[in-house]
Amino acid sequence: MAPMKAMKAVKAQAKTMTKGALAEALATETGLKKSECNKVVESLAKVATTQVKSAGKFVLPGICMIKSRQKPATKAGKRMAFGKEISCKAQPAKTIVKAFPVSALKKSI
Repeated sequence: MAPMKAMKAVKAQAKTMTKGALAEALATETGLKKSECNKVVESLAKVATTQVKSAGKFVLPGICMIKSRQKPATKAGKRMAFGKEISCKAQPAKTIVKAFPVSALKKSI
């Protein structure tokens, strides 16, 4: 159990980058104003959303690929799970959206 506690402590220390921090990093890297970089990040999000809705796929080169798919509806009934019979409710159809890292990103980490 000791290794699990060590991993949880490492994950707690790492913080994700906010939208403002991303705009700040882009501004220092490119020399543009922070407000302009913020608009670029927002427009990128809009473009990605519309592309995933229409085509079902969006690729950020060198970073990730975002895909969407339809998960079919399930009927109510009884199913076998872990050797036991479980009664399940009916579930409606859903649209699932997933992001997959590009192989270049996987190799760099």
